[in-house]
Amino acid sequence: MSTYSIRDLEQLSGIKAHTLRIWEQRYAILSPDRTDTNIRTYGDDDLKRVLNISLLKDHGYKISEIAKLSSDELNREVVKISERQLNYPDQIHALTISMLDLSEERFEKIISANIAQSGFENTMVNIIYPFLSRIGTLWVTGSIGPAQEHFITNLIRQKIIVAIDGLRGTPDKPGKTYMLFLPEGEFHEISLLFAHYIIRSRSNKVIYLGQNLPLNELVFAHQIHQPDYIFTVLTSVPANHEVQPFVNRMAKAFPNSQILLTGYQVVGQDIETPGNTAIINQINELMRISSN
Repeated sequence: MSTYSIRDLEQLSGIKAHTLRIWEQRYAILSPDRTDTNIRTYGDDDLKRVLNISLLKDHGYKISEIAKLSSDELNREVVKISERQLNYPDQIHALTISMLDLSEERFEKIISANIAQSGFENTMVNIIYPFLSRIGTLWVTGSIGPAQEHFITNLIRQKIIVAIDGLRGTPDKPGKTYMLFLPEGEFHEISLLFAHYIIRSRSNKVIYLGQNLPLNELVFAHQIHQPDYIFTVLTSVPANHEVQPFVNRMAKAFPNSQILLTGYQVVGQDIETPGNTAIINQINELMRISSN
């Protein structure tokens, strides 16, 4: 069972901590434990209840009415709303609950309905990416365990792979050639897979080398394919002090290719980019480049 602070509940639900305390005192909608120093702590059931309450409030329910509902009644009301077309924050709340419950069925229902209505790319940009950002917050605060994080990210990974497989084969005259990889020690593959989808869907050729690739192997593959672009995501490696040397080494090793970098280690950081290197700050920048 995970443990959350009231600030965690505020960040994940959008309901202010002050409001949660008032509801707790007035309606007893939450049942926190307390530490030896009298600090409130909350469990998975409290988080799911707050997320469900947030969803009902956004759809016109009054807190005084919600407080009278049992857990089963609350869940039934949420299911009724979920059968309608939800807005993006509602979808993200619903995905968070499916992750906490390890519910593949609920995940599948939410994502399949969105793909059918809005298409795969819009679903990724408007729902999955903000949801992954929420997972990051939960992971950093220790609010979810490895089982929950692995469960949901593997479901997302499967969806992207299916979408890639659903694209038509390489066009007779593809636009550009892109080589995609993650550096040695990097295993966060979802952004790289989605980049694969974006680039392929715009009639380009992709050489996908995947996770944890030593630089000498990238040099070997580059010599064979001579790609126009090299794309990578730097999330956890290299270490902060090694990022600039890594960027410089990439630029020098592949002077005839345009190198595209994204990820936590480069976006918003003070990284100097050599002439054949660019940092992708937002996914729509990659969409624009790969459409040219």
